[in-house]
Amino acid sequence: MPSQGDSRPDALTKQDFERLSHFRYRLRCFQRHSEDICRDHGLTSLQYQLLLHLKGFEGREWATVGELAERLQAKHHGTVALVGRCEEAGLVERRPGRADRRRMEVHLLEKGSALVARIAAQHQPELRHLQQEFHLPGWEAEP
Repeated sequence: MPSQGDSRPDALTKQDFERLSHFRYRLRCFQRHSEDICRDHGLTSLQYQLLLHLKGFEGREWATVGELAERLQAKHHGTVALVGRCEEAGLVERRPGRADRRRMEVHLLEKGSALVARIAAQHQPELRHLQQEFHLPGWEAEP
């Protein structure tokens, strides 16, 4: 790793490390807060994220296991197990694909939809705090 005195153009400065450290700290604070909210609702953070990705999937109300694995940055078999746990809890259901019956669609059930809505609402204050601190594309600044 380059030191602060490194003269290479790609060397990181002390300020670069401070910015990265601060960003990782704020990200971890958000994650810990999220984990606490999820636990209060009887879910793991991963279960909530799966429900969130189903509710927020662009252009449709369901996703395949492969799409969910990508969103979660998880292995396919781990995502299958996670979907199974959510299915057992009555939050989601698997259905054969409409176009290709070999592909399974994962659909959010009413119980899962209501739960993810409650949890997402509790994330809003911390999300607004992040929005004010970091200017992220697609997020309009609030007064």
